[in-house]
Amino acid sequence: QVQLVESGGGLVQAGESLRLSCALSGSIFRINAMAWYRQAPGNQRELVASITSGGNTNYVDSVKGRFAISRDNAKNTLYLQMNNLKPEDTAVYYCNANYQRTLFSGYVNVWGQGTPVTVSS
Repeated sequence: QVQLVESGGGLVQAGESLRLSCALSGSIFRINAMAWYRQAPGNQRELVASITSGGNTNYVDSVKGRFAISRDNAKNTLYLQMNNLKPEDTAVYYCNANYQRTLFSGYVNVWGQGTPVTVSS
């Protein structure tokens, strides 16, 4: 069973930093991409940052210059460095992996349970 376990969320003041971690476990043939999403109460879940198997990254405009997504393949862990946090960053952050189970399988998405981030003003 493929599983994503997230950690690192918490309560911080505006301007502070957090580093989210997402540990992947289970049998996977190939990861196409991994990403961080977030969802605030009453809002739609939005894509915050993504990273492809080739290392290409993409960010939503609101976090550009403040957040950085990275991956440690040896540890099977995805990170999101969040600097200069703002109250509007408050949300539950979810890790997502788009992966291929076997050579002949299609791609499948798996989600973490989410880790809450609260930024006070």
